[in-house]
Amino acid sequence: MGIVGLLIFLLKGTEHLKLFHMHLLLSVFQNLLPVIAGTHGAARLQLSHTDLQTSNNSAAFWAYRESSSYQALLLDEDRGWLLVGAKDHIFMLRSDNLNEPARKIYWPAAKEHIEHCKLAGKNAETECSNHVRLLQPFNKTHVYTCGTGAFHPLCTYIDLGHNLEEPTFRLLRHAVESGRGKCPYSPLEPFTAKLTDGELYAGTSVDFMGTNAAIFRSPVQGISQHYIRTEANQDQWLNEPEFIGSFSIPDTHSPDDDKVYFFFKETAVESIQWDKRIYTRVARVCKNDVGGKRSLINRWTTFLKARLVCSVPGPDGMDTYFDELEDIFLLETKDSQNPLIYGVFSTSSAVFRGSAVCVYSMASIRAAFSGPFSHKEGPDYRWVEYKGRIPYPRPGTCPSETYDPLHKSTRDYPDDVISFMRGHHLMWEPVLPLNRRPIFMRTGAPYLIKKVVVDRVEAEDGQYDVLYLGTDNGKVLKIIAIPKDNWETEEIVLEELGLFQKPTSVLSMVLSTKWQQLYVSSQSGVTQVSLHRCDLYGTVCADCCLARDPYCAWDGTSCSRYFPTNKRRARRQDVKYGDPKSQCHDLGDGLDAVEDKVIYGVETSSTFLECVPKSQQTSIRWTVQHHPGKHSKELKSVERFVTMERGILIQRLEQGDAGLYSCLAEEHAFSHPITHYTLHVITQQQITAHPGKDRSGEPGLGSTPMRHSSSAIEQIQRHYKDYVQLMSVSGLSADEYCEQLWFREKRKQKMRNLKWKQAVENKKGRVRRHPASV
Repeated sequence: MGIVGLLIFLLKGTEHLKLFHMHLLLSVFQNLLPVIAGTHGAARLQLSHTDLQTSNNSAAFWAYRESSSYQALLLDEDRGWLLVGAKDHIFMLRSDNLNEPARKIYWPAAKEHIEHCKLAGKNAETECSNHVRLLQPFNKTHVYTCGTGAFHPLCTYIDLGHNLEEPTFRLLRHAVESGRGKCPYSPLEPFTAKLTDGELYAGTSVDFMGTNAAIFRSPVQGISQHYIRTEANQDQWLNEPEFIGSFSIPDTHSPDDDKVYFFFKETAVESIQWDKRIYTRVARVCKNDVGGKRSLINRWTTFLKARLVCSVPGPDGMDTYFDELEDIFLLETKDSQNPLIYGVFSTSSAVFRGSAVCVYSMASIRAAFSGPFSHKEGPDYRWVEYKGRIPYPRPGTCPSETYDPLHKSTRDYPDDVISFMRGHHLMWEPVLPLNRRPIFMRTGAPYLIKKVVVDRVEAEDGQYDVLYLGTDNGKVLKIIAIPKDNWETEEIVLEELGLFQKPTSVLSMVLSTKWQQLYVSSQSGVTQVSLHRCDLYGTVCADCCLARDPYCAWDGTSCSRYFPTNKRRARRQDVKYGDPKSQCHDLGDGLDAVEDKVIYGVETSSTFLECVPKSQQTSIRWTVQHHPGKHSKELKSVERFVTMERGILIQRLEQGDAGLYSCLAEEHAFSHPITHYTLHVITQQQITAHPGKDRSGEPGLGSTPMRHSSSAIEQIQRHYKDYVQLMSVSGLSADEYCEQLWFREKRKQKMRNLKWKQAVENKKGRVRRHPASV
């Protein structure tokens, strides 16, 4: 039982047990908290929308003011264009630069459908339009597209022509056909569709209210008019599903075994009546399934489904589940039959909120479908493992004349196979992720992860999968999960990018390995951003190596893009360990020059030593050397020495605090100094001493200049208090604070000059009005 189920069970108790239940729940949750929370470091690079716009690696943002809801993306890397499906429009953008003028097709819904949509109580601005939801390549010259049509779905083709440089880009309005069973009625409903071999496989609803959802195979124009679907109003088939993704994956070298896999979430039929849980499923159907002959006519006869699990193992087998699938990505490998499946999951638990990424192999998915079936039996109709006789051919097997000449089609299947399939769609064994745990988690974050795309990158020490995760507040996380010896993974967050000016959920993402670009769409527009920003990691070998970015390597002079075919021996990269000592042999020259600063403080006052590392994954350590030639000792946070996020605060300075303070950055057991502070402490005797002159006749420590300096020091102390307060609120650096302080003093001086000038003018006016008598 997971923690969510445990919570529901405990809260169902009687009144006199609730207090005990809550104490027990808190105890269990405290034990599980370290497991589900994990220890996730901050991103090494954190760039906002403004940072991306002003940097050399700027992101291109595109939007059309008369449209919105950019939900569908289709990239053609060879031709160099990006198709974008939006509200009432389809756009064609240049994939190398979104700032180039876009071509557009205006495709609104029919007026009568818009009026009917409004009369039905739908929102006129966000729902009663033609939201383009599907863009699928049909052949080399045409793209198949579908839109909601103001709750009247419709489909047609886009003609691109044969000219690779100047596509035709024309909508075939005479070929418009019904989109029922191919596209959802609502622009808000999740759905999936895959066009393969001239037929569209779609998971969507087929009614205005969105209550009749099914997995369809529909012919497109010019093909046979035969369609097939899951049974309607049968919870054992589909129970309030939300479709996420679909892929055509061959099982063997025989095309007769080709299957289409669907990924979705639904209300679990296995859960008891008062405990409605959401489970994620993977389902499959055979491409050559044509339905039954006497039963299951125009219905799938090979439809099977299994539970897809993404959970964190806990103590005593109490796993914590991330049950709700948000997105799915298929990473193709050299073996077309065995791609990797990346899934993003979330949890809607009342105890905690989080996201996780799990990876699955096709071998584990196929093993679940080859295992035992689930079955309802007993007086209370509980779901158990089916141990009865399984008919031949095994239910879910694709018909093949090669394997069995008697079963050339699903219509040739015996009646006992068809009868078995009517009530045995669910497999008993779930599909578990690789290493039985997520490769990445985020709990307690101010966002949920909604989208994922993956790029397989060749590095100096092997292959790595780089994940780009889109969130519901418009950010994209770039992460890498490095396998470790104990079957676990080390999560590294390379970047956190704010791609949109205002927080908005990421709707779609597509990645171009050819152009090394990532395209991200939202309700407000489309953003294009480079896959790597090597130059921002630092200007020395150690910083480049510590970044552990497989796209980047030290080339001897700078941190730049790594190319596996580059034969230069000077390329230095260590993604697995990030150890500069093994890669940067000239560490003396490979680090930034350490900044030496001299600072003065007044006894009994406070002073602040600022130290901000470039990387957020770096920890800071302070050392102090009070006398030259003596050993340095580590400075820890005690009563008078307060370690803060941007430096260290020394309270109530004492004369013995003078010395050399060093700020050391530590990362992956590699330590190097960032800043040295030489602190001089001015004693109270030096400040309050009487004025006098030394033997040379010059003013000494007790002279008037020093007394004047006392007021200056007090002013500095006042400014410093303002500075510390300002830093804690806004996070300004010392330079930014000084600039604001200078601007403030300049304004005060200007106001004083203006008041003095007005006073002089007023005085002159009074003299003219009342002249002195002669």
